[in-house]
Amino acid sequence: MRTTRSLSRQSLEAYVSLTLLALLASPGALLAQRGGSRAGSAQRASTESDSSRKSNPASAIRFRDIGPAFFSGRISDIAVDPRNKTTWYVGTASGGLWKTTNAGTTWSPIFDKEKSYSIGVVVVDPKDPNIVWVGTGENNAQRSVAYGDGVYKSIDGGRTWKNVGLKESEHIGKIIIDPRNSDVVYVAAQGPLWSGGGDRGLFKSTDGGATWKKVLDGGDWSGASDVVLDPRNPDILIASTWQRYRRQWGYIAGGPQSGVYRSTDGGETWTKSQAGLPKEELGRTGLAVSPVNPDVVYAVVEAANDGGGFYRSEDGGVNWKKMSGYTATSLYYQEIFPDPVDVDRVYSMDVRTMVTENAGKSFAAVGEKDKHVDNHVIWIDPDNTDHLLIGCDGGLYESFDRGATYTHFSNLPLAQFYRVEVDNSLPFYRVYGGVQDNSTVGGPSQTRTDNGITNRDWFFTAGGDGFQTRVDPKDPNTVYS
Repeated sequence: MRTTRSLSRQSLEAYVSLTLLALLASPGALLAQRGGSRAGSAQRASTESDSSRKSNPASAIRFRDIGPAFFSGRISDIAVDPRNKTTWYVGTASGGLWKTTNAGTTWSPIFDKEKSYSIGVVVVDPKDPNIVWVGTGENNAQRSVAYGDGVYKSIDGGRTWKNVGLKESEHIGKIIIDPRNSDVVYVAAQGPLWSGGGDRGLFKSTDGGATWKKVLDGGDWSGASDVVLDPRNPDILIASTWQRYRRQWGYIAGGPQSGVYRSTDGGETWTKSQAGLPKEELGRTGLAVSPVNPDVVYAVVEAANDGGGFYRSEDGGVNWKKMSGYTATSLYYQEIFPDPVDVDRVYSMDVRTMVTENAGKSFAAVGEKDKHVDNHVIWIDPDNTDHLLIGCDGGLYESFDRGATYTHFSNLPLAQFYRVEVDNSLPFYRVYGGVQDNSTVGGPSQTRTDNGITNRDWFFTAGGDGFQTRVDPKDPNTVYS
């Protein structure tokens, strides 16, 4: 039988302070083993000097990760090393950047020392897999979105990073690298969400990120949301601009500064490429070039008055044909991914992952059996298109049967906690938290087992989006969620 007794107010305040310190620790404190049954802590390499401890007593406090990892959290992007497909980079909405070299058996947090914890884009250079680019700031526009401080580059596979500019971009929509020359890079910067100005538009670097030139300016309220190139002739570019603005009382999802543009000279000049696209004002447009036939370009287009839909071009984006009325929600999805083998198959990120097998005439759900919804990115194995990696609000999933069944990586501790509460349990108090799109949970601050705190020690108190929990101060077994 479990016995409990109330703590003094001073003890409770001490527990609250320690709990908040534990939960505010970097997600890099956990180097988890696959399956989540035994989550090991990453070794803390840094030590504080005596002088720093005297000047800042809090520096002596060591953070520890208490979990949980079983429901993970929002994944924003995935990059797979094309030469070694067991090496993956996973960008997260609020948990930094993670790397695995063994197909997800173990993970290492590789971005915790940088100044941003929100990742919008991660890209591996196809010519040199040691070169990795990261665009910080989630590339969506919902309420719980975090901003970043520009573009980072690593030349040693993520061991070290350098901020290479565009620090006022806040949200990066896309990064692409010229396959001929690794020094030529394009960045679609969406710009600030809650204000105008900033670094917004399509930027180009010809010196590996040392300098940047804005090659497409959508306007004070419009940034570049997506950009693609023709792999046969990378000077042919198609980019989309997206006018959006969020306030506490509302959200503007499009406007006259939104559009689709095409360049044939590496971004020096642009023409509006909207022949066949809606006449209404546009919102967010997602783009994809088919690797099978780069003359085929797809666009999922948001437009006013329900005028959007799914479009296909067969002349490299000069002219467009509406295939269906399908579109996704711009503030959270509106990204498409072409199949590397079948020119008519395209995946769309949506509440449920959607796929067309007939060039956009119709869409069907890929399948979400035993999987979290709200999908943001998919990687399709070019050597086995039944093999998928999908990132969603519930973390990272892998399928080898094209979405019929999935394996969940329950070893990525990425939960986005909205609220934290503790109770008066003894000998170890319990911690409760409301988690973005992953319910409200509770778990112990410590355990007596050699394994420490495992996923099994955590429990659900309420479903849906998680928010506040309150515990009876006299009876810690009475919980309100």
